[in-house]
Amino acid sequence: MEYKYAKRMSSVTASEIRELLKLTEQPEVISFAGGLPAPELFPIEEIKAVNTYVLDHNGEHALQYATTEGHQPLREWIAMRMNARLGTSFCDENILITHGSQQALDLSGKVFLDEGDVVLCESPTYLAALSAFKAYSCKFAEIPTDENGMIMSELEKALEKYPTAKLIYVIPDFQNPTGRTWSLERRQQLAEISARYHVAVLEDNPYGELRYEGDFLPSVKSLDRAGNVLCTGTFSKIFCPGYRIGWIAGEKEVIRKYVLVKQGVDLQCNTIAQMVISAYLEKYDIDVHIDKIREVYRKRRDTAIEAIRSAFPSDIKFTKPEGGLFLWIELDEKIDTTRLLEKCLEHNVAFVPGTSFFPNTKKCNTLRINFSNMPEDKISEGIMRIGRALNEFTE
Repeated sequence: MEYKYAKRMSSVTASEIRELLKLTEQPEVISFAGGLPAPELFPIEEIKAVNTYVLDHNGEHALQYATTEGHQPLREWIAMRMNARLGTSFCDENILITHGSQQALDLSGKVFLDEGDVVLCESPTYLAALSAFKAYSCKFAEIPTDENGMIMSELEKALEKYPTAKLIYVIPDFQNPTGRTWSLERRQQLAEISARYHVAVLEDNPYGELRYEGDFLPSVKSLDRAGNVLCTGTFSKIFCPGYRIGWIAGEKEVIRKYVLVKQGVDLQCNTIAQMVISAYLEKYDIDVHIDKIREVYRKRRDTAIEAIRSAFPSDIKFTKPEGGLFLWIELDEKIDTTRLLEKCLEHNVAFVPGTSFFPNTKKCNTLRINFSNMPEDKISEGIMRIGRALNEFTE
């Protein structure tokens, strides 16, 4: 049968890079490609105990349908956590539970974007956000960045050029893919600019708890006086990703819009997953668990940086993230990292070429390294393999 697809399907194509990265599933490949948490750090025994507790004490509720907004005790905990860590002033009514923060991105497209609308974003930015927004036939305006985040003068130029823009998408903490963290001044400026131009900001924050050095900075939302900023979060990076539980937070009026569109998608998130996480948070100290994660990832970050300095040419540029899961490398402009990846796969090592993270322009000499999912010995060996492949590639 010849199907009559929606027009949007014409822009949904298979990625050549993703096809290459399927090879990373082979056990002999050291992969720095996916942003995967370390599975050995999942609190499996505690989760077993909490599952039993939830089913024994409230099984009928845990296995039943529930409200779209999400499990209220969990939403209350999220609000209190965000208020304490990020300087917000939320209650449970400001929180909607989503299937990971990724669903929050998709719902944002439903709430804000019409065909032809412009999304302003960092350059580069998170590739799965680009995929989520593209489904709504939007366009992208890339805003240049530096070590302090999005350059605000360039953002204002873009807003003057696109006065009907509805959405600015940003990742101020340990940005994916670069690992950079915005300065306080840039956060303050963004909140002020969004108010002046009457445009919503989506502040994506999946990595914010994973700070290895320096002080936690206030969220853009905490600096928002106009009610224009929404922010996301997730348990995927600090607990376990398999439950797919995240959230979006914002002013009550806009969160009600998100609730309406979520009802048309999946009605609600997994009830028992929400109740298990909530019970875990009640019975165990999540900060003790997060501290363990931070210590492991900090060592892995340091190992990756040391190996890059040893194995790569001295003239390359790379970021030194204060937290998160990624670092970003810029090679000589003549090097195409998609072709380099093909060479690296011959050495059983993989990364993500940087071209995937640019919606319009393409910087073919860039790549992203994830350091959270491999032990230190494999990080050292894998980066040495990339270095050897790079030497072969440039001979």
